[in-house]
Amino acid sequence: MKTDIHPTYYPKAKVKCACGATFSVGSTKPELSVDLCSNCHPFYTGKEKLIDTAGKVEKFKARREKAATAPKRSKTAKRAAKAAKKDKKKS
Repeated sequence: MKTDIHPTYYPKAKVKCACGATFSVGSTKPELSVDLCSNCHPFYTGKEKLIDTAGKVEKFKARREKAATAPKRSKTAKRAAKAAKKDKKKS
């Protein structure tokens, strides 16, 4: 095996978050800079928001509700509809 091919491991690498928090982790780089950490991430802080742009959530819920209430078509009905569509194109 080759020797000296692995990068240097820093067991106490310093991590700096955009919110100002700092902590140490093991890494191959001595210093890391991150945008989010457990101190400022909405999931961990409990300030999670559902951002609804242009009613996408309502549209999704409406589609799911419509699909749940719609009658299911059998495979034979689907095949018959496809065959009828194909015959219609030929004529």
